[in-house]
Amino acid sequence: LVPVGRGRLEPYAEPLHVEPEDDLAPEGRVRRWIHRAGAHWGRLVDAAREGGATSAFGRWRDRVVCALADSIDEQRTLWGLRRAQHADLLFPSGLDAAAARDALDRSLRASQRHHGWWLVIDLLLFIASGILFFVPGPNIVAYYLGFRAFGHMQSWRGARQALSSCAWSLLPSDDLQVLATLTAVPPDARAAQVDAIAARLGLEHLPAFFERADG
Repeated sequence: LVPVGRGRLEPYAEPLHVEPEDDLAPEGRVRRWIHRAGAHWGRLVDAAREGGATSAFGRWRDRVVCALADSIDEQRTLWGLRRAQHADLLFPSGLDAAAARDALDRSLRASQRHHGWWLVIDLLLFIASGILFFVPGPNIVAYYLGFRAFGHMQSWRGARQALSSCAWSLLPSDDLQVLATLTAVPPDARAAQVDAIAARLGLEHLPAFFERADG
């Protein structure tokens, strides 16, 4: 439970990478479409990150694809909770356990609502994107919307599981308490301390998340 300024606390984890083709059973026409779109999107992201485009349009497209992929990746905290029966929650030691659990539950309920609505919206947009079939080349819009729908479905499932079926152990963390005091410190002045906290917690990407969420 990461303190990110203005009294806010955000759940954060670095779960194992999840591939859409490993977790989305192709049952039903729409699910099969999303499954195929997610697989195509993953291949587009891999190609974009390799940076092999030679034309100006190709390089621009790769930058857009990479930026969109990074925004989707931020949902993976919830993805890791989809089947969790037990989870440990580290929270700033200056906070009592009841307040930490309340902050977690409020965040999970908000996430469940948010991802549920966006799942419906992206499914409708994904179906509508079929009108772009006549555009030459891969239908990047459909692939992106399909993978977004997949991501929102996984996040909704993770939030639901975390609220209804997961047993939580609440563990106070002095490192997170120190991190809470750094929200008022300018980014350049706190960078080394944030990096050290991330290393002790074993969270490689925590500094980037902390700066984005606190911005």
